[in-house]
Amino acid sequence: MYSDPIADMLTRIRNAMLINQKATQVPLSKVKIEIARVLKQEGFIEDYEVGSESPAPMIHVKLKYYGDRRHSRPVITGLERVSRPGRRVYVKRDELPWVLSGMGIAIVSTSQGVMTADEARVKGVGGEILCKVW
Repeated sequence: MYSDPIADMLTRIRNAMLINQKATQVPLSKVKIEIARVLKQEGFIEDYEVGSESPAPMIHVKLKYYGDRRHSRPVITGLERVSRPGRRVYVKRDELPWVLSGMGIAIVSTSQGVMTADEARVKGVGGEILCKVW
């Protein structure tokens, strides 16, 4: 049992990339599917699949690397959980963060769904900052 499922997802991705695994599995939830969708849309992961295993359904995340096989590097160089169960972080539309001057993304949960901070800025909505990826 864990108290922060999104932090668990980010940690599983981070640990898999540290040892150059091709894929990892994450327990299924709607928010995690949306985070995986945003990561794929922004080019940080190769793909994801929603499995239907019997005891506990999982999300299969295929990680993305660049470079040749011997010297491959992960596309994701950093993941940071911002809003936690003990300290939620909400921002207004004009306070949405920039990550590494636009080189990374902030994933935000808004009233219109989970999206990047850039998309939220365009739509003019604020929300809870889930994590930062660069």
